[in-house]
Amino acid sequence: MTDVAHTSEPTPHAPAPIKEMLDRLGVSYREVNSTTGLASNAQRVQAVLLDDAAGVLMVLFPQNQLLDLNRLSELTGRTLTVMKPSRLSQALHKHELKVLPGLPTLSSSPCLYDERLLKEPNLLLESGEEDVLLEVSVDDFRRLLAQANPGRFGEPLLDIQPNQTRPEADDAEITRAVTHFTARRIKQRLDETLEIPPLSKTAEKIIKLRVNPEATVDDLAGVVETDPALAAQVISWASSPYYAAPGKIRSVEDAIVRVLGFDLVINLALGLTLGKTISLPKDNPQSATPYWKQSIFTAAVIEGLARAMPRKMRPEMGIAYLCGLLHNFGYLVLAHVFPPHFSLICRHVEANPHLDSSLIERHLIGITREQIGAWLMRNWEMPEELVAALRFQAYPVYDGPNATYANLTFMAVQLLRAEGIGSGPAHPIPPELYERLGLTPEKAQECLSRIMGAEAALRELASQLPH
Repeated sequence: MTDVAHTSEPTPHAPAPIKEMLDRLGVSYREVNSTTGLASNAQRVQAVLLDDAAGVLMVLFPQNQLLDLNRLSELTGRTLTVMKPSRLSQALHKHELKVLPGLPTLSSSPCLYDERLLKEPNLLLESGEEDVLLEVSVDDFRRLLAQANPGRFGEPLLDIQPNQTRPEADDAEITRAVTHFTARRIKQRLDETLEIPPLSKTAEKIIKLRVNPEATVDDLAGVVETDPALAAQVISWASSPYYAAPGKIRSVEDAIVRVLGFDLVINLALGLTLGKTISLPKDNPQSATPYWKQSIFTAAVIEGLARAMPRKMRPEMGIAYLCGLLHNFGYLVLAHVFPPHFSLICRHVEANPHLDSSLIERHLIGITREQIGAWLMRNWEMPEELVAALRFQAYPVYDGPNATYANLTFMAVQLLRAEGIGSGPAHPIPPELYERLGLTPEKAQECLSRIMGAEAALRELASQLPH
């Protein structure tokens, strides 16, 4: 008999067709609310549908592993990629499911499972309904795998250790990674190997203005107006419904004085200019949030969170906004530096939605987007606040120099992931992080709600930028 776990709130149940199938097979199970946090990742079964010209393959592996597509290719002799979201949606809709259950008996497709799943006494499978897991014994799980084939194709996460705390080692790790993937395997100076394009003249002028304490609105307007595309974007920003400026914005100076302010415009202009220094990659993970949409939403949330902080704790607003605009800049750099391998990163991101990109990148190329993005900003002599934000944005316990900017970036990214903006799982925000920033979960949610309430206006801003 099914034993339903009791929670303080009504819990949804597994779909009726899934229950009927398990009952028919004589498989005992218990419904568990996935939000209780009681399960270890070793117990949770990650299911993914892959395909190629030969057909569909279901793959099952524990969530404490990274699905390595290279090993899977060696094992199967096939070049498999994740099924397109549209096809997956059709398959789920056919059975009236919301998420893919880890049940190989659900379809006629062949199934491959990582044999290390069988080391756990009990396993937790997706039921097909969000937030509802099915706990089954390993013996019952074996019965579900009667027609499936075992293998070893996952990489334990304990064997992948992104460098979160030692930025002094970034130069050596980036050099090693670039050298490893350089066709001729010749060690060169780092800046020669990376072949990063130089800063534009506009970016150089803006950087000089930023460090000039006597810079005026006229100086800034003059620099922005030398770049017609940038000038048009600044005016469009000020004219956006998001800022609800009264009257028509007729000039860059108008945008600065009446709507955006000097600090925001100089950092906005710098962020937009740097963002266009490296082209957007043509390949992206399926269902990825467009680069500029993610950047603009993150910048808006960071700005909102910063304004909600106690006045004496607030960071510099313009820099905070810049951190949001450029938080994912390392993604562009990876695509630029490792073009043959960037597609492999994208395919692994698709196959491992339960993992942060840092684990995937560390496993495949030895460095992360956070490392390489921060390295480039430091070499371009960007503000140290921005360098810290990019470098430590995935490390919520960071409390070193300029920690406020890194902490705000982490919080904004996680809040937006929970809303489906960005890639990777949404992690809980530690209570001590709220305390460090002088915020509460309620205040953070209020900020997020205000931003999501202006979603249409922010989408319009993002649509004006290169895609």
